Amino acid sequence: MSVAFRRESDEEHLEPKFAVPIPPGPNRVTPTGLALIEARVAAFEARVAAATEETERVAAKRDLAYWLERRATAEVQPAASGTRVEFGCRVRFSLNGAERTVEIVGHDEADPAQGRIAFTAPLAQALTDAEVGEFVDFNGREDAIEVLAVEAI
Repeated sequence: MSVAFRRESDEEHLEPKFAVPIPPGPNRVTPTGLALIEARVAAFEARVAAATEETERVAAKRDLAYWLERRATAEVQPAASGTRVEFGCRVRFSLNGAERTVEIVGHDEADPAQGRIAFTAPLAQALTDAEVGEFVDFNGREDAIEVLAVEAI
C-alpha cells in the first residue's frame, strides 16, 4: 500500500509546536514587568495543573518554561530619573509634525499599540539619553525627533 494512503495517527500530521523564542540580550524589566512575569508564571502553573488532555498539558508546560526562564533572568532596573530618556520612562515627542507618547519598557511588557515599546526598539534606541528640547536622528534623518517631555513611570 502506498504511504500516501497509510495513516498511523492524526497526531503525526499535526504542525509541530515550538517554544517561544527568548529575546536576545539582557532581560531588563520594570517592577510592573516583574509583576506581569509572576502573574504569567502563576497562570501557566494553574493551566498545567488543570489540564485534562495531554496536548493541553504539553502546550501549557511549554509556555510555563518560557515564563520561568524570563523570571529567572529578570533584571529589575532602577527607577528612571525623569531628567533624560532612559529605561522606565514616558517620553512625549514630535516626529513628522505629529506628537506621540511612548513608554520604554522590557520585552515582555512591550505593547506598541498601547504606547509601550521595548528598550531595544529602534525608536527607543534613538530616544535614549536625549533630554527635553533636544533633537535626535531617526530613520536616517537628522534631527527627525524633538523630545518634548520626559517623566519616570
